[in-house]
Amino acid sequence: MNVLIVDDEPLARERLSRMVGELDGYRVLEPSASNGEEALTLIDSLKPDVVLLDIRMPGLDGLQVAAKLCEREAPPAVIFCTAHDEFALEAFKVSAVGYLVKPVRAEHLSEALKKAERPNRVQLAALTRPAAESGVGPRSHISARTRKGIELIPLDQVIFFIADHKYVTLRHAGGEVLLDEPLKALEDEFGDRFVRIHRNALVARERIERLQRTPLGHFQLFLKGLNGDALIVSRRHVAGVRKLMHNL
Repeated sequence: MNVLIVDDEPLARERLSRMVGELDGYRVLEPSASNGEEALTLIDSLKPDVVLLDIRMPGLDGLQVAAKLCEREAPPAVIFCTAHDEFALEAFKVSAVGYLVKPVRAEHLSEALKKAERPNRVQLAALTRPAAESGVGPRSHISARTRKGIELIPLDQVIFFIADHKYVTLRHAGGEVLLDEPLKALEDEFGDRFVRIHRNALVARERIERLQRTPLGHFQLFLKGLNGDALIVSRRHVAGVRKLMHNL
């Protein structure tokens, strides 16, 4: 994959170029760009697959560049590499695949580039937007801010959502992340794929394995991917879970 680097700091461009050059399967395009106007010109002429894009630059900033790319039929994938983490939400509104906070670490860059290969870039605008905003149905990925920057978790890898005070824990095939989204909003958007088993828990329907009653009369739900762990089902939701399991 061909990678274009856009950053107004020469040392940052050199460092990213070196890191990309050490990864198999990627080629850094020359010249790189030092501002938004140069970036758009080079994207037109070089046709990169991925753009590593700084946000704060003179003239057109990175968010403005990405917004212009969204208007194109087949834009390159955009990965923001920035010293500022407060622009994450705006970054995904302009269809970013990744959001890396400087100093960028090699393993995080590698992960972001691999993610850039997987989604269809034409579909990126809808990946992380709620249905109410995009008008194209539920999201196929959920974004979460982690120590790596912003992670995109495919919905089909999600095992459950559990609310705890102001945050929701998302458990997926590779671990856990925290979301700053209400559980009710997640239920409204993904109700055809997740079922409520407790006032604070939604589980993936396709992950349901078995329902078991404990000696104390509680009900536990075992899910595929939890390695034997179980979640408590509240009494008011037991009948609904049983009915769902009968129809699976």
